[in-house]
Amino acid sequence: MFDVPSITFMHEHTVEAWHVTDPYNPYDGWMETVCQQHMYNFLLWHQEDIARSPTASDSEIAEVKRAIDRLNQQRNDWIEKIDDLLVDYLNAQGICASEDAPMNTETVGSCIDRLSIIAIRIYHLREQVDREDADEIHRQKVLAKLAVCEVQKKELADTLSRVVAEILAGERRHRVYRQFKMYNDPSLNPYLYQKQSANGS
Repeated sequence: MFDVPSITFMHEHTVEAWHVTDPYNPYDGWMETVCQQHMYNFLLWHQEDIARSPTASDSEIAEVKRAIDRLNQQRNDWIEKIDDLLVDYLNAQGICASEDAPMNTETVGSCIDRLSIIAIRIYHLREQVDREDADEIHRQKVLAKLAVCEVQKKELADTLSRVVAEILAGERRHRVYRQFKMYNDPSLNPYLYQKQSANGS
């Protein structure tokens, strides 16, 4: 269920597939949730590119920014869903770490999110290496960045594998960190609730 190599394999191969076809989620169970979270990162990445287009109109940028807001909220919601699934599994298996067991500052879901983003970044860096209009200086700069990303991906995946093993052995605590994003909540964002109050008066 928590096999990190399977997750990184899925990240890499879905990114390739989604650049050929519309994004879809072919998985079920645990991996369906991980893939869905990854899909929001994929969609978010490309909306961020559009938002920086110098030819985009003000209305187009406003529309893209709203899409980015929505996707970022979904991305964070599904990080929490991944962590919730781990909590459910631990409870079902009766695995309970002691209160004095160490705990990571980053959750399993957050780490998987970072691996997802690295997979997307690596794909686009490889695209840059293969650009026909790029000179050798550009390629060498990109190759240097690509090498760093590959190291980061390996170290992050190895660390996650170790953390998950310790959590499943009851040697490390796991907690879901609720992010409580305020900007999309009409009861918490003052620009939203003050506008609602003004419209209602």
